[in-house]
Amino acid sequence: MAKKILAVTACPTGVAHTYMAAESLAKAAKEKQVEIKVETRGAVGVENEFTEKEIAEAHAIIVAADTDVLESRFEGKPVVKVPVAQAIKDPNGLIDRALDMKAADADDYLRQVEKTKANRSASRSGPYKHLMTGVSHMLPLVVAGGLLIAISFIWGIKAFEVEGTLPAALMAIGGGTGAFGLMVPILAGFIAFSIAEKPGLAPGLVGGMMAAHTGAGFLGGILAGFLAGYSALWLKKAIKLPRNLEGLKPILLIPLLATAFTGLMMVYVIGEPVKAIMDGLTDWLKSIGSANAVLLGLLLGAMMAFDMGGPVNKAAYTFAVGLTASQVYGPMAAVMAAGMTPPLGLWLATLIARKKFTQEEKDAGKSAAVLGISFITEGAIPFAASDPFRVIPSIMAGSAVTGALSMLFGATLKAPHGGIFVLAIPNAVTNLGLYALAIAIGTVVTALMISILKKTVN
Repeated sequence: MAKKILAVTACPTGVAHTYMAAESLAKAAKEKQVEIKVETRGAVGVENEFTEKEIAEAHAIIVAADTDVLESRFEGKPVVKVPVAQAIKDPNGLIDRALDMKAADADDYLRQVEKTKANRSASRSGPYKHLMTGVSHMLPLVVAGGLLIAISFIWGIKAFEVEGTLPAALMAIGGGTGAFGLMVPILAGFIAFSIAEKPGLAPGLVGGMMAAHTGAGFLGGILAGFLAGYSALWLKKAIKLPRNLEGLKPILLIPLLATAFTGLMMVYVIGEPVKAIMDGLTDWLKSIGSANAVLLGLLLGAMMAFDMGGPVNKAAYTFAVGLTASQVYGPMAAVMAAGMTPPLGLWLATLIARKKFTQEEKDAGKSAAVLGISFITEGAIPFAASDPFRVIPSIMAGSAVTGALSMLFGATLKAPHGGIFVLAIPNAVTNLGLYALAIAIGTVVTALMISILKKTVN
């Protein structure tokens, strides 16, 4: 009987990595003549979701994800668990590992389904994963809010101050009373949800709201999310009730106690110190001189290119996004410019150094250009995977230059995603000409370094 494999892919943003990983696994499985079904958990929701019967019949499961994918569904089955980028870089190796695993008995699995439903948080671990689950749920609010705020500036940078006008309405929807006001609560809520599932959601949302109102910002939201999640998880395990009263735990006891604990900690212990840190960081970023600005842009730019959508990239992006809630927009401009540069530089390199790329890579360069202008850094991954020691230093250099120049030029960006398409919105970017120049210079630096470092293809 042929072995069937299931795979689930998910990245924090739910855009590029999720679907690139799914495509790579499907392509590798087809070449190996292995039956596979890939479930994607992206920005548009869950697609190709597994049934319990499919999970039961699968030989093994590949989990290529950086966010929560309800792994407890697979308890009792052999699981190959890796970061989502690994599925893009080495799909053949993952499929071989899955095929080599000892199969679990389907009946044993089905007998465990009901038991695992009662404790789905058992297989979840890792602070990074919980953080990225919160970030992935926060990002749609950030993008929608940022774009609406940017659109409100079409009528003038202060047009929203006139009550009753369309710019004022757009600012209200996208700003602190709308999408941006929900950023920190959603971040905290879904960090807690990832840790403790449904019982953690209420205390996480409340803790995040307290962080927003006390001025603790996104740092306070992150702390509130972890505090709420782990306190709810502890209560979930510690409270023992008769079976007929178990239903009170997730509905009444855990939300009540965890919410009270998290809220009190935010008011009396965490809120003020973290607010002081956020205020200090904000004041420093608003007052930094050109030398410090260049160094910050250099660091953020290099981080954006280092792993092209991985943990380091997401750390830089999350930092910049969090600062937009404090009206600090310079790092956001540097981060987006530096994230666009790697795919654009590789596309340019395929044009000016054609002898150093295969025909397949030249074709991929065209796709990389489209991904680059769309601020999807993952377009550089196929090139980096095939020649990491030459490509990664090159794209890091180009992105570092772009980030440094963006900060030096004093560019700011109020729309946290969208690439070249948001640059056309009036007043969304300050110093637009110099900002575009920073991206162009970084692109050229990347292309030249790759052209020098890469060897000619025979």
